[in-house]
Amino acid sequence: MTVSSSSSRPGSAAPPASLTRLFLLAGLLALACEAPPAESGDQASPGGEADVATAAQQADSAEQEAADPEAAIIRLDPNDPNLEVWRDRDISGDPPREPGPIDVGSVLSFFGLPIARTIEDLVAGEVEVAFMGAPVDMGVGFRGAGEGPNALRAMRRSTGSMETMISWRSELTAVDYGNAPIDQFSVERSMEPIRRMVREIAETGAIPVIIGGDHSIEFANVAGLADVYGKENVGVIHFDAHYDAGGTRMGHLISHAQPVRRLVDDGHILGRNFIQVGLRGSWPGPEGFEWMRENEFRYHTMAEIERDGWATVMQRVLDEANDGPEYFHVSFDIDVMDPAYTSGTGTPVPGGLTPREVFPILRGLCSENNLVGFDLVELNPLVDPGYTTALNAKQVVDECLTGVALRKLGLGNRDYLSPLTRRDGRPGGVER
Repeated sequence: MTVSSSSSRPGSAAPPASLTRLFLLAGLLALACEAPPAESGDQASPGGEADVATAAQQADSAEQEAADPEAAIIRLDPNDPNLEVWRDRDISGDPPREPGPIDVGSVLSFFGLPIARTIEDLVAGEVEVAFMGAPVDMGVGFRGAGEGPNALRAMRRSTGSMETMISWRSELTAVDYGNAPIDQFSVERSMEPIRRMVREIAETGAIPVIIGGDHSIEFANVAGLADVYGKENVGVIHFDAHYDAGGTRMGHLISHAQPVRRLVDDGHILGRNFIQVGLRGSWPGPEGFEWMRENEFRYHTMAEIERDGWATVMQRVLDEANDGPEYFHVSFDIDVMDPAYTSGTGTPVPGGLTPREVFPILRGLCSENNLVGFDLVELNPLVDPGYTTALNAKQVVDECLTGVALRKLGLGNRDYLSPLTRRDGRPGGVER
């Protein structure tokens, strides 16, 4: 039997496992034939048939070993002292102080807020909103979203709303709780520490506002909230061009295209408590929509918005949110907006929502519902010309927290606007 010499060239495919088995078997048989004869020349070697059987077993074993996928995996070093991603914050070197938020002056923080270092700070400060960064960008295939938290921290600090005449910073006690510890080489290993930090904040009664990072972190965020409030009691409103419920990808079960699938299939949340808004483009196909229907999702595509108008669809979304569970999380992927406004993202899709459409619905959702979590994801400042994406991303967070402040003040209403911004209030003035 001849084998083409091309099989030994660099880059050529390896011989099939069956061919490898044949070669091994032939070699082992040849060795068996060269074994010394039995002491009695007329007596057949008692081990002859056994040798053949052994050779076949060894060949089978070699074939199984060659096909074993475990052999292709490079394991983590279990002896590495830095293997554990989560670490409690070491405050042993901090100056002695009473627990509570710390004013940091000109140091960059989300919206110029004070910082908190420990759970005790959150509790002592009676914190209502705790920002945290989750700088994961290994799950998108286009690095840069990990810089999203720092980009948002660098934005201007104004938090006023002319539409409502409310400044959420004046009404809510909020802090920057720092970044979650992550494994910068692994999406999978980053999920648990983010989930733990979200749970840590939620257990104090504060609202975690998580700034990503790619959309894989939605899994950790929602799972952490479900740990605290119960999976049947948490609903999610997912603003996104994509439905993010993809299947396994090259063996990976979590990426920015899979968090929704993991949350539902792994039992962290019920599909009937999920609302999708803004889906468009080429994904998902029929199988994805059938999966959402089987799991009782409610969804609103851009095709529906174009047919029925944004005002109509917005009212549907707000009504569905009121017809959901007691607690809500909003997951906002900035690519739900048209790339004209948010081009600084990994997977932009033309034909999205405008800021004028997005901002009022966020105010309404966060004012009418018991918001327990919010995440903003996929902001990539490395490809953001003119800071346009960061500017709109900041306003997204602003509008939601304005809604939270309105709810606290008893003004929670999807249509609420300050009288000063609706009409000229002077005698004889006209409606604007």
